[in-house]
Amino acid sequence: MPYTLGIDASTQSCSALIIDTDSGTIVSEVSVNFGKDLPQYQAPSGFITNGENGEVHADPLMWLDALEQLLDLLSKTCDLSKITAISGAGQQHGSVYLNDRWFDVVDTLDSTATLAEQLAPCLSRKTSPIWMDSSTNVECAEITASVGGDQRVCEKSGSIAVERFTGPQIRRFYKTDPDAFSNTARIHLVSSFLCSLLSGIDAPIDTGDGAGMNLLNIQNWHWDDQLLEATAPNLLNSLPEVATGNTTVGPIAQYFVQKYGFNSNAQVTIFTGDNPSSLVGMGASQPGKVVISLGTSDTFFAAMPEVVADPQGCGHVFGNPAGGSMSLQCFVNGSLARENVKDRFGYDWDAFTAAFSTTSPNNHGNVMLPFFSPEISPRIQLEAPLLSGSNDFMTWKLADESIRACVEGQFVNMKLRSNWMQLQPEVIYLTGGASQNDAIAQVVADVFQAKVQRLAVTGSVGLGAAMRAANTVHGIDLLDLGDQFCQPLADSIVEPKTSANTYDQTAQTITALLSSQNAHN
Repeated sequence: MPYTLGIDASTQSCSALIIDTDSGTIVSEVSVNFGKDLPQYQAPSGFITNGENGEVHADPLMWLDALEQLLDLLSKTCDLSKITAISGAGQQHGSVYLNDRWFDVVDTLDSTATLAEQLAPCLSRKTSPIWMDSSTNVECAEITASVGGDQRVCEKSGSIAVERFTGPQIRRFYKTDPDAFSNTARIHLVSSFLCSLLSGIDAPIDTGDGAGMNLLNIQNWHWDDQLLEATAPNLLNSLPEVATGNTTVGPIAQYFVQKYGFNSNAQVTIFTGDNPSSLVGMGASQPGKVVISLGTSDTFFAAMPEVVADPQGCGHVFGNPAGGSMSLQCFVNGSLARENVKDRFGYDWDAFTAAFSTTSPNNHGNVMLPFFSPEISPRIQLEAPLLSGSNDFMTWKLADESIRACVEGQFVNMKLRSNWMQLQPEVIYLTGGASQNDAIAQVVADVFQAKVQRLAVTGSVGLGAAMRAANTVHGIDLLDLGDQFCQPLADSIVEPKTSANTYDQTAQTITALLSSQNAHN
């Protein structure tokens, strides 16, 4: 039966999976690690080391070599002629700069040469800034001042001007290397760059990834004239068109048919960013379902019932590949904060979990805002947590209460910071390393008063790409695909055990702690 291919071009690797929508199974999965499999690029973690002034770049030719190596591996595990639909996702905010040779080369790819050999002469900028780049503080301030302040930028683009976003990166390139900028005929995102190659045309940018640029207006999903003007001169001419996530770009380029045996009728669906793709791959592309990813940083994202920007400028709005918009908010003090409290008392993770059985929800008024480093949700400079409660608690003498306070503080703060999204979650999909901890999952369920599920999904970005391709090309409903591929783990559902107002006092205390800290600063 026909197969569907999803590609995930992430920071450290390029991965792919093939799904069979008839049987509801994953047929094949392969991955290429940049550091391990492409050592010649000297990018052990997927980017060029020792960048100056906060610069973090990657070599786009490395991504092309990885794509070729990936498809070669895939062809050895599966008959690629059975693939009828293809899509993908790229790490958000990464940008590729191309001269006017690009338009001819992408349309006439030669299967007797590598992609890197053919594309190298098209680069007007040899390296690509990626999401880890923090070199554009000045440019963010300039764009913000030109447009009329943080709130105005956020209302237009869905985010305040952010260092890693593509607009400020473009402005810095324009300022630091005006000759190379003037020689740039097209600026692509990682996603649209790879989509262009797979389809053999100059592909559009989708609203999901495009909204992570500080250039796209989230009210009408068009490039915003004022943001463009604040960024660089004549920028509109260098940007691709914008299209929604259900756009079919066209058939796969003959390069891949001839070289890897793809079916020439296989259709390519527009690529998107990794976060929007993960939303689909977690089965959460419809409002009412929220994803909380627990990692080094904790991330909260969800489909939105309507387009609304964060008035505090902490969260982000992107296009939802399934239609409409999605929100995303990052909390820097995630797993590292939980680990810091655990280690402070010499606990292992079993003892950490047991602490919740010796304490009770709301923790007898002992409250912690566990910011061990500067936080972005809310934006505050701290190097130690804010505490409120008994003297023994505030002097770190109560181990179990401190552990509960850390976790409760994280998720009450998350609820407070995400209220702007106007969501009423019916179910929360929990993912990431800490998601398997039942005690943490229970706190999430109690704070948000919603059912929590852990899913048996690992590669949600690639899976989301494959699901989108199946939906766009074959018309298979995303809800049906979610039922097939996004099932909860057995015995993984956690229901709320507390009343709706249990954490009202905790929320008030956290608000007071933040107000006091802001007044002090």
